[in-house]
Amino acid sequence: MQIRKHIKRLFILEAIVLIISISIVAQQGKNDTKYAIVMDDDMQDKLSESMARGKEVYADFCMQCHLPDGKGTPNVFPPLAGSDWLVNKRAESIHSIKYGLNGPIKVNGKTYNSAMTSLGLEDEEIADVMNYIMNSWGNTQKNIVTIQEVTDIKK
Repeated sequence: MQIRKHIKRLFILEAIVLIISISIVAQQGKNDTKYAIVMDDDMQDKLSESMARGKEVYADFCMQCHLPDGKGTPNVFPPLAGSDWLVNKRAESIHSIKYGLNGPIKVNGKTYNSAMTSLGLEDEEIADVMNYIMNSWGNTQKNIVTIQEVTDIKK
């Protein structure tokens, strides 16, 4: 029964990667909006709370492909830990989680060409998981991902 469950999750995640890749290619160059939120103590608390929720989302939806340490599946699913794509392509990263990804992307100089379908997450869940992955495994981000930022990402 567990093997069947894992196979089903893997199939869903492969479809998600495919859709996200297509969506990112379609979105390249369309979003120039910049979001900058200065971190005060209250914002740091909000980030910590968001990351705690995002960790749960990651465990439920992302860990199967990107692994518990965020290093990804070699030659199949890109790493999130130390990912230049995640940092340099913030809007595309949000778009890929929100709408899926299909087609090649280059992460840390290596090309990945798998599919990721839309995970069906709410905007708050996407913001939370983005805050988690952008501040885990050595990743650091100065600007918190907000629900509004996720809402503003359109197909």
